Amino acid sequence: MTTPHIALFDASVGPTPAERNFRRELDAQVTSFKVSESEFPEWPGADGSWAYDAAVISGSQTSVYDTEPWMETLEELVRDLHELGVPMLGVCWGHQFLAQALGGCVASMDRYELGYRSIERYDESPLFEDFPAEFVAFETHSDEVVRLPHGAVELAGNDRSCQAFSLGPTFGVQFHPEYDIETVRSVTEGKRSEGIDPERIDAVLADATPERHAETQTAARVFENFLTVVEAVDGQPPETVEVES
Repeated sequence: MTTPHIALFDASVGPTPAERNFRRELDAQVTSFKVSESEFPEWPGADGSWAYDAAVISGSQTSVYDTEPWMETLEELVRDLHELGVPMLGVCWGHQFLAQALGGCVASMDRYELGYRSIERYDESPLFEDFPAEFVAFETHSDEVVRLPHGAVELAGNDRSCQAFSLGPTFGVQFHPEYDIETVRSVTEGKRSEGIDPERIDAVLADATPERHAETQTAARVFENFLTVVEAVDGQPPETVEVES
């Protein structure tokens, strides 16, 4: 397979570092679409062909259960792509969006999950190839997947929520493997306007040291592993696609 061509569905609202962060982490050709501004790629052809090898969905400041026209369009697109066996990876909001679009349920949490958190891997999925049983990643979310789509496998979690799932070549991760330390600090600082305890925010910022952030390098390997899945799926018709979990 030549260098994979990834469609990045940037669901973040307004100017954010989302596109920059994903381009840095994805060792692939990336074409970005600001879906929150109703910018979409062409739909797959009648023969099932699509201009891209896979799709990645970013985080967002919205909730997946908001009723926005662009979300309805994105839901229709990801359902079509899933039926065609196109590999997809959703991150944070994207994780929740894929779960909901494919039949799962997302709801508000009772307490914001924010900061560097330990995550337990449950399953020998290719997305977590060569991962330890536990790893550290940065979290920032107030919604969670409370029910997975039928047939989906929960791949990882912690004491707060489901942290990863798979459904064929479709994957979601609740944590942010794409964040650099600058994004961690700016996103955390931005939470002051959302009613989170200032002392809690200060504690997360104090924890955001280069040494602490270096612990998230394992989590970032999901991108490399996802591209390995993309290569394995390349050219196979949907009914023959097998992704072990």
